[in-house]
Amino acid sequence: MRYYIDPFGCVKNQVDAENMMSHLNKAGWECSPNAENADLIIVNSCGFIESAKQESIEAVIEWRKIYPGKKILLAGCLAQRYKKELTETLTEADYFFGVEDIAGIADFLSRKSTKAQKEKINTGKRPLLSLPGSAYVKISEGCNNNCSYCAIPLIRGELKCRTIPDILKECRSLLGRGIKELCLIGQDLGSFPKLHDLLKAISTLNGRFWVRLLYIHPDHFPLEILEIMEKDERFLPYFDIPFQHASEKILKAMNRHGDSKQYLKLIKTIRARLPCAVIRSTFLLGFPGETEEDFVKLLDFQQKAQLDWLGCFTYSREEGTSAYSMKEQVPKKTAAARKKKIEERQIQITEKNMSRFIGQSMEVLIEEQIDSALELQNSSLEEDTTPNFLLGRLYCQAPEIDGAAVIAMTARPHAESPAGLGSLVPCKVIALRGFDLEVMLTNRH
Repeated sequence: MRYYIDPFGCVKNQVDAENMMSHLNKAGWECSPNAENADLIIVNSCGFIESAKQESIEAVIEWRKIYPGKKILLAGCLAQRYKKELTETLTEADYFFGVEDIAGIADFLSRKSTKAQKEKINTGKRPLLSLPGSAYVKISEGCNNNCSYCAIPLIRGELKCRTIPDILKECRSLLGRGIKELCLIGQDLGSFPKLHDLLKAISTLNGRFWVRLLYIHPDHFPLEILEIMEKDERFLPYFDIPFQHASEKILKAMNRHGDSKQYLKLIKTIRARLPCAVIRSTFLLGFPGETEEDFVKLLDFQQKAQLDWLGCFTYSREEGTSAYSMKEQVPKKTAAARKKKIEERQIQITEKNMSRFIGQSMEVLIEEQIDSALELQNSSLEEDTTPNFLLGRLYCQAPEIDGAAVIAMTARPHAESPAGLGSLVPCKVIALRGFDLEVMLTNRH
């Protein structure tokens, strides 16, 4: 019994896929690196916004065209949210399984209850789909913020938090496997009732590693965590704070309780306490009722905030959310134009902010080696001087969403890397290449 996973959606979905793999492997299944040799294709879907939903559905349809005889299972958020409707309309899929009972997938497929499935898996030993050296640690599930545009509570329910000992056990296990970056994730880490205590517990773990906190709602940012970051440099001064907008009217309609003044004050406080802080955010364009005046306020906030990284998305009208029935829907063309303008303005801001790292010495997490030997035919370089490249990330770059650290080196193709993949290595930033930073490895101490 072999399965292949086609993953979609966010990193929280990725952790679900990893846990799913752990349960399947324990029940006797084998993960196939390609769909061709698999008996079962699992599309782990996203159901957050319309474009993501469509992408997952199209994946199922495409797999059915390529492999008409294989079994296909639609898992994840989309299957959770629309199981009844999709069972009737998406005939290309054989099975549908949501996010509520990932452990039960193997039982469902074998049509029996197995002893392996009754035993709780060690999440710290699950297969990892992330690049070498990094792992996501999901500390909570669901959300109580009830933003008016967000379907997450409809899919994953109310906030449910893991215990600190359970999280600490997973972190210890991952570090024991050689993981160098623990990315703490949840729909909103700020909603975790004892986040400060959790970080203090993680700080007792031995070793050299990074801890990266992702997704903290700005309306209840726990300022006490800054103290831990000041004392323990392993906690990266990187903050992913989804402000979404700056117009008080729009924020109120989103069921968010802050305003631009409070958000700018929060940014100022973080940067004053941690001068090396890096701040990422997201903006939502085209929310119902967003006027040109509201958009100008967002542009003004963008200029004042000088965010290091910024992602933008346009409003998706999701049934079941309170924003679905709101009047004054913004035309998609208008929302797209506003998104484009924000993104174009952000280029200069991000490039300027990243340039401040030039000349600094820090650590880089090595993730990939790219062999350029295949480019020899288009190059005048001799084989022994062909530049290979290592790709990695600095503390100012979160996995998959920000720029990369590029390490150019002259070596024979396939030569052994100066550092193993998944290692933290000293380096010096020497240049800015677009959004990427070029670094030079330095001697280990």
